[in-house]
Amino acid sequence: MNTLALAALAVLGSGAAAATLLGHHHTPPAAGPAAARVPVVVELFTSEGCSSCPAADAVLRELVSTQPVPGVEIIALGEHVDYWNRLGWADPFSQAQFTQRQQAYATGFAEGNYTPQAVVAGRYELVGSRRAQLLQAVAEAARAPRATVQLAPVGMDSVRLKVSNLPAGTKAASVWLALTETGLTTQVGGGENAGRLLRHAPVVRSLRALGTVAAGGTFAATAPLGLAASWPAPNVRVVALVQATGSLHLVGAASLPLVAEAAAN
Repeated sequence: MNTLALAALAVLGSGAAAATLLGHHHTPPAAGPAAARVPVVVELFTSEGCSSCPAADAVLRELVSTQPVPGVEIIALGEHVDYWNRLGWADPFSQAQFTQRQQAYATGFAEGNYTPQAVVAGRYELVGSRRAQLLQAVAEAARAPRATVQLAPVGMDSVRLKVSNLPAGTKAASVWLALTETGLTTQVGGGENAGRLLRHAPVVRSLRALGTVAAGGTFAATAPLGLAASWPAPNVRVVALVQATGSLHLVGAASLPLVAEAAAN
């Protein structure tokens, strides 16, 4: 890790994966400017104790891998809830804060909490395994106005985050920083998925609020990442979220892989 060079690039609201936080930076051949992709966040509320959830994980893994919506970057946040843990299997990735986040969304949706539930940009909810409907929701969300979000490395263990140009009518918004890990699997020993090897979509390892957007519509902060030694750096992605207070719509996002090797995966 100490041989890795920093890539001095910023990720704008497009969430383009070309920028890396840590890693060797190779200058690509000269080419025309690429069109920025619109970042759309898909939160999957899931659990290893739910027999319907592996299908949703598979759909989201495929969408992240193939990025099938033209001009859009699908950013996946697998949030494992804890209310299945009492039913025969304790999900090692579950956190109470994800259950609470799902409950907060439920106040704005007709449906209550369930798994697997996908929430797209904080605007739409649906069963996470319904691929066609999920793609439609992503395309709809990509058309909504969005803030400008800049995300750049600071040293080897922090990021600099800037937000500006909130969409008109956004009275207040909070800024969040998430770390996700790909490639996670579990051999489940109990509950509805007993005996199955589960392969997960990117799992949220850390999610924390950094503050609120100022009255002028701007925000700036340098935040430590708080990486755990057990998280393989090439599998980690940093995600910034701007969430409107009240509606809980995600009005801005950006992401970048932690190291250069992740950009090729």
